[in-house]
Amino acid sequence: MPLYRFECPSCGTFDAGFAMADVPDTLDCRCGEPARRRITAPRLARGGRGMRLLDATKATAERPGVVNAVPDARRESASSSNPLHAKLPRP
Repeated sequence: MPLYRFECPSCGTFDAGFAMADVPDTLDCRCGEPARRRITAPRLARGGRGMRLLDATKATAERPGVVNAVPDARRESASSSNPLHAKLPRP
């Protein structure tokens, strides 16, 4: 998610992160005055797994994926049938 720099006339500059489609031209500062967005060099923040999950959730809310077939009901078991695995220590 990109970081954008905003400048408040009384407080100075601060950074805020927005999706590229959602960035406003002005943002209310903590003091209550409108802060204008300033054009700066690109500074892309590397979001973690949580940020990627939020972005993916937002994308699927607007454009849900289409299911073409019913998922396979059979799943492989998580346990092994090898008798030697039963003797291994448990975590």
